[in-house]
Amino acid sequence: MDDATADRTVPVGDAASRHVPVLLERCLELLAPALEPADAVMVDSTLGMGGHTEGVLRRFPHVRVIGLDRDTQALDLAGERLAPFGDRFTGVHAVYDEIRDVLRRLGIPAVHAVLMDLGVSSLQLDETERGFSYAQDAPLDMRMDATSGQTAADVLNTYDERDLARVLRVYGEERFAPRIARAIVRARTVAPLTRTSELVDLVRASIPAAARATGGHPAKRTFQALRIEVNGELETLERALPESIEALVVGGRIVVEAYQSLEDRLVKHALAAGATSSAPPDLPVLPPTHEPYLRLVTRGAEEADEAELARNPRSQSVRLRAAERVRPTPDHLRRRAA
Repeated sequence: MDDATADRTVPVGDAASRHVPVLLERCLELLAPALEPADAVMVDSTLGMGGHTEGVLRRFPHVRVIGLDRDTQALDLAGERLAPFGDRFTGVHAVYDEIRDVLRRLGIPAVHAVLMDLGVSSLQLDETERGFSYAQDAPLDMRMDATSGQTAADVLNTYDERDLARVLRVYGEERFAPRIARAIVRARTVAPLTRTSELVDLVRASIPAAARATGGHPAKRTFQALRIEVNGELETLERALPESIEALVVGGRIVVEAYQSLEDRLVKHALAAGATSSAPPDLPVLPPTHEPYLRLVTRGAEEADEAELARNPRSQSVRLRAAERVRPTPDHLRRRAA
């Protein structure tokens, strides 16, 4: 997956030809110790077109994978790709903060690994009509689950100027957010915004020429912000991280790939909190109930090397973090999270 908006459209075809999973070998290396048990189960929380799951099923022939995705089209494509693995793969239409509900329905008390590949998927980027790309004219949709919820057009045409500016500033880190929001409100008094090209033109006209000359496409940050707002991505991730950690057995691992700073910050804080004592710093003896329940497996956030970038340009902004569960979460921390 990737947080950037594609500058090209890939022809429709089978999932394997359309999707190169980011940092696959490194993910498999990090997951391997947790997937050693003969009954190992992994949850791919962001299945997409199934590239990471296929890698796991091929590398570890005894492992079962539960794949979650809110995108029904992605589930269909991944299902076709992973059909040769039979009942070792189960696809579920769900958002990843529902992980423990899904496992309860499947009768699985806990899993050995959780993989998250955050952001917008290759499928969503490459399907022009989904409206994720600023490079192609399309309806202003941007829903990861095209069966429900508000669209980007709904946000642009109903939010007041202050809320629009907030979305662009917070989720897109767009320094010209007030100017863009003002232009959107002014334009929609004439006619509702319905097409991505209309939004691109408004954004371009709202950003000074000197600023447009650097930092990539001028609409990149606005499209990112709208996508995050439409899909509630950060709120969902904030719920999903503790739910995913609680789904792990002791010795289980969570591996997360993030593509923009807001996501990576949430991941960093969630994993660091579990790997840090919850006791007051001045206690002379550390009570067992306050000992860390996670061990960080990566040192900081890992990035793609030159070989990975050459193989898969969409890995440019990836930040990879991983942790291992070393003990159950203390009751007082579980209650606080709930």
